[in-house]
Amino acid sequence: MEMRKYNYLLTISLAVFLLFFSITDASAKIVTFEKEYTYQASEIDSKVSSRAIALEQVKRLLLEEIGVYLISETEVKDFKLTKDQVTVLTAGIVSAEILQEKWDGATYYMKAKISADPDEVAKSVKTLGADKQKTKELEDSRKKAKDALEEIERLKKEIAGLKQSTKQQKEYATAVKELSATDWFDKGYAFSESGNHKEAINAYNKVIGLEPQDADAYNNRGTAYGYLGNYQQAINDYNKAIQLNPEYVKAYSNRGAVYAYLGNYQQAINDDNKAIQLDPQYAKAYYNRGVAYSGLGNYQQAINDYNKAIELNPQHALAYYNRGVAYARAGDSEHAMNDLNKGYELEPNDQSGHYYSVACMYSVQNKPDKAFAYKQRSNEKGYKNWSWIKKDNDFDNIRNSSCYKEIMAGK
Repeated sequence: MEMRKYNYLLTISLAVFLLFFSITDASAKIVTFEKEYTYQASEIDSKVSSRAIALEQVKRLLLEEIGVYLISETEVKDFKLTKDQVTVLTAGIVSAEILQEKWDGATYYMKAKISADPDEVAKSVKTLGADKQKTKELEDSRKKAKDALEEIERLKKEIAGLKQSTKQQKEYATAVKELSATDWFDKGYAFSESGNHKEAINAYNKVIGLEPQDADAYNNRGTAYGYLGNYQQAINDYNKAIQLNPEYVKAYSNRGAVYAYLGNYQQAINDDNKAIQLDPQYAKAYYNRGVAYSGLGNYQQAINDYNKAIELNPQHALAYYNRGVAYARAGDSEHAMNDLNKGYELEPNDQSGHYYSVACMYSVQNKPDKAFAYKQRSNEKGYKNWSWIKKDNDFDNIRNSSCYKEIMAGK
């Protein structure tokens, strides 16, 4: 989870803008891909196993087709990614919608589609592709699905024409469970990317029910709980992910972000230190530690960490925003404004966050009139995280003023 000083953002990044079977921008270009697949059941198959296999196959066909389209028709062709890499990343952005399915006891027929704005998906592919931790998660999920299908095919050939043993039946059932778990994992990822965190939790619950040792599912469910404000459950899930994988970099960083949001800055720094120890190239761990140091009032160390985060990821808009506020606290107005402008340049759609960070800068500089003006603009643009605003120490200078009390009245 990525902790934003003026909001609660997780490693499921706000910079990813998707369409998840719906569009609000009339000018957006929607492309629909449809595929169908018929699975011939073997003697060991049931309706459940046949459906899982048919779903995986039709999803693969769809992802491959949209991947080819993205490479040929969008800016993805400039990203120096292979078709397989694009397919893997796309699985975490869009999800297949089943249009029709039919089981007759011998075959399972399925027809499905993916509808999306390819340019928006291309932006998301670029964002995900720049995050090696997210990329690894999605690669692992696709590899698990591939391995499960291969195991299913191996077992089918092994028992063809022979009497099934109990051992083979159990192995087949396990492979089918693993295949189903990867589908739910991909769905959970896409739900989170589209901001549907309740459905993401439901999907990850399914994964955990099928695969109780899946550390990624616990980590990602923790992220979804964090978005919904259930911070203790988020910490519980990160604890479980770390228990299952003591070298889980992202889980340490995510747990640290929650601790920072709750004001437990030293514990946050401990977690970020562990993440950095495990992966010195993980930009978000430096960013999150910078947030924690800022919370402790150590603004120079915060700036150092934001510097490192930006060095590792020059597109990290939040690092620029928060470094700008840290510069303002250190009395460097020129660098502060430059950083806030750079953050907005990188995330021009996040006007509410930009105005909020400018309001923070003017507040720490004890310029209440400008702080209120920009705070009002952030409200008008949709910044409504009132629980964070109440605790954000960037507003300490003006918290007792009549204007601040007017803005916060009834909140």
